[in-house]
Amino acid sequence: MSKSVVNPENCKACGLCMASCPKQAISMTDEINTHGYKHVQVDAEKCIGCGICYTVCPDAVFTITAQ
Repeated sequence: MSKSVVNPENCKACGLCMASCPKQAISMTDEINTHGYKHVQVDAEKCIGCGICYTVCPDAVFTITAQ
């Protein structure tokens, strides 16, 4: 099954992925990346690997991997 993996350094906390996720598997962390932005995280238990986050993200935060 595919899963979404986050590259936190690319995230600018725009929220498009969270709004688009059909399983509400994406949430914002309180951690700050090296660019000064909070970043998202993916709940692997909820993620179905649909790739919507990958498609809507303007900053190449997501990679869809086979697991």
